[in-house]
Amino acid sequence: QYLAPFAGCAVAEYWMQQGRDTLVVYDDLSTHAKTYRELSLLLRRPPGREAYPGDIFSVHARLLERSTCLNAAHGGGSMTALPIIETNQGEIAAYIPTNLISITDGQLYLDRELFAGGFRPAIDIARSVSRIGGQAQHPRIKEEAGRMKLDYLQFMELEAFTRFGARLEASMEAAIARGRILREILKQDRLEPLPVTFQMAWLVAFNDGCFADTDIEQVQPLLNILLTGIEQTGLEQSSLALDSPREAWSEAVSQWLAGAHGRLAEQLAP
Repeated sequence: QYLAPFAGCAVAEYWMQQGRDTLVVYDDLSTHAKTYRELSLLLRRPPGREAYPGDIFSVHARLLERSTCLNAAHGGGSMTALPIIETNQGEIAAYIPTNLISITDGQLYLDRELFAGGFRPAIDIARSVSRIGGQAQHPRIKEEAGRMKLDYLQFMELEAFTRFGARLEASMEAAIARGRILREILKQDRLEPLPVTFQMAWLVAFNDGCFADTDIEQVQPLLNILLTGIEQTGLEQSSLALDSPREAWSEAVSQWLAGAHGRLAEQLAP
């Protein structure tokens, strides 16, 4: 168990040096840390925080920092590391989770309650952080997603109050209804990547309030019709569509949604 991550990394390094792009998934480093702790205690090494040896941070850092991207002179290969850890009762402030967060400079936190509630991928937006992830996004997507994220975080805070039977103002109830629609929009099935243009379309539609009068049960069917319409236009083949003025996007999305509502009504008609 202790040597397995290093063995996998060595195999990936071999193919990287052959010019290949490799991915190493470390599942999971929390078990690896526990194994290293047991070995260290058996060797009577001085224990540190949570009885882990003092060099556990450097062990994981040394492993993950072997991931790199070679230039053309060295073969042009790359190795990407995806470390996974299991938290104890959702506690991300424990020793090993904080170590990994420090090394990777960001994290995606998967919540058990969200998964059980049918929200998949069960990513907790409030606890997930990416320092450089935004650099891989188109500026327009980043702008629209930023507005959406603020709405979702506000919704999560307001929804927590409703669990205690707190009485809310009309504006807060509207924000909760808007957030529940957003949560339904964010659901995605396994192995079904979405075109960037479709992501842009629903972001613009949500930020413009186009789903305000939509029932939650109709959100997914409506999105499926919208996706089909976008694929038929061929826009998913062109990244230039993202550079179009926002007014053009708003107009196009409103037309697509109007047509999608019409087709959905036909499907639901007896």
